Amino acid sequence: MLTPAFAALFDMDGVLVDNTDFHINAWIQFAHHNGLTLTRQQYVDHINGHVSADSMAYVFGHPLSATELAQRTEEKEEIYRTLYLPHRQPLTGLLDFLTAMQADGVPMAVGTSAPVSNIGFTLDGLALRPFFDTIVDASMVTHGKPDPEIYLKAADRLNIPPARCVVFEDAFAGIEAGLRAGMVVVALATTHTRAELATSGAALIIDNFVGLTPASIQQLLPTE
Repeated sequence: MLTPAFAALFDMDGVLVDNTDFHINAWIQFAHHNGLTLTRQQYVDHINGHVSADSMAYVFGHPLSATELAQRTEEKEEIYRTLYLPHRQPLTGLLDFLTAMQADGVPMAVGTSAPVSNIGFTLDGLALRPFFDTIVDASMVTHGKPDPEIYLKAADRLNIPPARCVVFEDAFAGIEAGLRAGMVVVALATTHTRAELATSGAALIIDNFVGLTPASIQQLLPTE
C-alpha cells in the first residue's frame, strides 16, 4: 500500500462551517445572562480558537471548577446551537473538496477545541463525520491551542509526519498551533479578514473551499 503524500487536518468552527458570528452572539448572550459584558473584539482576541476552560476563565475573571466549567460550557453551547441550527450548513465548496480528498486517499482529521456536544451537532448534523479518519478534541489533550499538541496528536493518529500535514484554520491560536507543529497552514478568512491574516504565517488564505483540489494543496508542501 502506498504511503499517502500528505494529510489534511481541519479545525471545525469557522472552517467546516462559517459559524463565527453565531458563537460571538452566543457568548455575548451568555455573558449578559450571567451579569457580565463581552464585546466582539474581546471574543476575537481572547476566546476564538481557545479551549473552554481558558475562555470561561477569561469571561469570569478566574478559573472555574471542573463541575462549574462543564455546566457553564453547556449553558453557552445550548445558546449557540439554538441560534445556529436554522442556518447550519457546510462552508461553501467543502463537500466537493472533502469528496475529492477522500477519493484520492488523503487521510483527514478534525482537531477542534469545541466540546463533544458541538462536534456531534456539526459533524453528525451535516453528515461530515465519514470523511474523517480521526477526531481529536480538547478533552484528549493537556494543552489547548496555540499549543501544537492537538495537531501533533492528530498527525500521530493518522501516522503521517507533521511536515507532511496541512492544517486548515481560521483563528490565530489555531494557525499558531499548526505552525508550531511544523505543518503548512491554510487560513480561512471567516473570522479575520485577509488583511489581518496576511502576517499570520499561513501559506494560503482562502474565503472558502471552492476550486481547491488535492493537487493544489499538495503543492503547498515543501518538496523532498
